[in-house]
Amino acid sequence: MSVSTRAQQLIAELEGGAKMGELKKRAKVIKRDHELALELWASGAFLPRMLAVLVLDKKQLDQAAVERLTSDMLSHSDKERDYLAEWLMANQLMKSKPLTALLESWRESASPLLRRLFWYHQARLRWTGQASPANTNSLLESLEQDLAGEEPMVQWTMNMCAAWIGIFQPELRARCVALGEAAGLYKGERVPRNCTPNYLPEFIRVEVGKRTG
Repeated sequence: MSVSTRAQQLIAELEGGAKMGELKKRAKVIKRDHELALELWASGAFLPRMLAVLVLDKKQLDQAAVERLTSDMLSHSDKERDYLAEWLMANQLMKSKPLTALLESWRESASPLLRRLFWYHQARLRWTGQASPANTNSLLESLEQDLAGEEPMVQWTMNMCAAWIGIFQPELRARCVALGEAAGLYKGERVPRNCTPNYLPEFIRVEVGKRTG
């Protein structure tokens, strides 16, 4: 792919680093520019790709395009990969009904990163109060069957989803706690002061305490 002068300049400017707020300001100036976004993405560099996510045209994204993007993300460190994936979800996939429908179809995707996004979306719907309880039992059945054996990048968001179900649906709290005890994920993990533990029974206990204490 030939790279425009504009893309070359942006890539060069971002080599020195940029905070997330600065990327958002740049994106507001650029607005939607799908071709520029693809040029920035092709650089392979983290910050240009973060900016690219913000200026993609969601109308030009479909399953194949998202699969290409998320496949490319696997070349990054875990931290960068997760930033890119979560920005894609928040800034593109959740801004369009067709893309949200895709997002909601990825529970059993062959891609672990797409499965991660499915569960992250379900968790986010719950902690923001936007979730419908209609699919909760189905989600819990999947969690009870698959959580312990899933890939680590997916387990983290599945665990989070189970936590928020237990926190906001008291009638299911004991079931979620039992799920965490059975899986044993993050048990004994050191937790920085004033942070919520990832171990599911403690996650639920701490967050429920914040809301009832």
